[in-house]
Amino acid sequence: MQVNVATRQDVSSSNQNDPLVTSSNATTRRGFIGKTAASVSLGTLATQEFLSRSAHAAGSDIIKVGLVGCGGRGNGAAGDAMQADPGCRLTAIGEIFENRLDMGKKLLKRTLKDQYEVPEENCFTGWDSCQRVLDTDIDVVLLCTPPGFRPAQMAAAVAAGKHIFCEKPVAVDPVGVRSVIESSRLAEKKGLSLVSGLCWRYDLGVRATMDRIFDGAIGQIQNSQCNYLAGTLWIRTPEPDWTPMHNQVLNWMYYRWLSGDHYVEQFIHSLDKALWLRHDVPPVRCYGMGGRQVRTSAEYGDVYDHFYVVYEWADGTKTYAATRQMEGCFNETEDYVYGLEGSAKLLAHEIKGARPWKYAYEGEGEKPNMYDLEHVALFKSIRDGKPINNGDYMCKSTLMAIMGREACYSGKPVTWEQAMQSEQTLGPKELAWGPAPEVDVRTPGKYKFS
Repeated sequence: MQVNVATRQDVSSSNQNDPLVTSSNATTRRGFIGKTAASVSLGTLATQEFLSRSAHAAGSDIIKVGLVGCGGRGNGAAGDAMQADPGCRLTAIGEIFENRLDMGKKLLKRTLKDQYEVPEENCFTGWDSCQRVLDTDIDVVLLCTPPGFRPAQMAAAVAAGKHIFCEKPVAVDPVGVRSVIESSRLAEKKGLSLVSGLCWRYDLGVRATMDRIFDGAIGQIQNSQCNYLAGTLWIRTPEPDWTPMHNQVLNWMYYRWLSGDHYVEQFIHSLDKALWLRHDVPPVRCYGMGGRQVRTSAEYGDVYDHFYVVYEWADGTKTYAATRQMEGCFNETEDYVYGLEGSAKLLAHEIKGARPWKYAYEGEGEKPNMYDLEHVALFKSIRDGKPINNGDYMCKSTLMAIMGREACYSGKPVTWEQAMQSEQTLGPKELAWGPAPEVDVRTPGKYKFS
């Protein structure tokens, strides 16, 4: 793995309100998970063989999996993991809130059936639930909590010697990205597999389209455009017993210390494909604009509802990046690539121009799900004893998203070097129920990124 420091819509759509079990226990951000200190190639992955196999190389060996975070994406990731390898068993669960743990257990028992083997003593709640999952005898951990917690949880998982699946993004600030860079390097040294939730890297149609582009089907790339124009997402109405911290954690998408703003949390999928197009060489700078036109009331925290950013690479190519979350507007999720001899749509899997082409899956049945395939790659690497590590591109894509966010917040250009060297860190030093971080919507022209 090389991390160059120099240079689905997959959140839950549930709008269910949650009665909470509160706690007065406080912990530091690091104490939240305990006391802790390369781009993947799927090669000649025979997808159907792995998805349908009933026996694995190690005979009856079981891979024990722990889940941290029982939200929509966490429960989905657990299902994807079990689907990817019949020899997997879910054996531990951690969740901050007791009521959400209970709901998750009921759902997972029903959907995972015999692959659910979680004894009550391996069900944990509270700020330290991640570390308690890691303290069990699991082999793999699925990190599916809000992104603001990811760097500390990654460090703890690597320290515990666990293989990792981590949802995107890997951090919400530059200090967090640098922490994950170090965790990724240490995971590689320890021979641990690390797979990212940047799922389009595993989609067979997108991969095939990228291969065509890299083979010269549209000629030399000039520019690209990525659109992630979507509707609004869920929001949970505060209950009488919620503290401000409860409200922010349960509505984490609307607070940048937890989500990084939707530009980082959701739009990272599109930005990751723009990075992939450049063989994971990051842009040199970006500039942009954004704001809050619709989601202006207090319940929407401190995030924007629209962004537009221009990224520039050293070779002169650019990516024009547009995203918004608004109701009643034109929606589109697509990545357009323009070359000297044609153009491509990555999600439509098609190329137009001198060498027109359209992807068609040649296997039996439907095209395999990319969410399954990322777990197929993870568990295959474990069983084969050939670790894979997505650390390089998942860290670069996260920092690319952060620099775009900060360019819009500030109204000023932001360079890759500036973002990489920034000492910005979001979130409180101590995690406890009660008061929450101050909500401060950034104003372009007044706010300064440092």
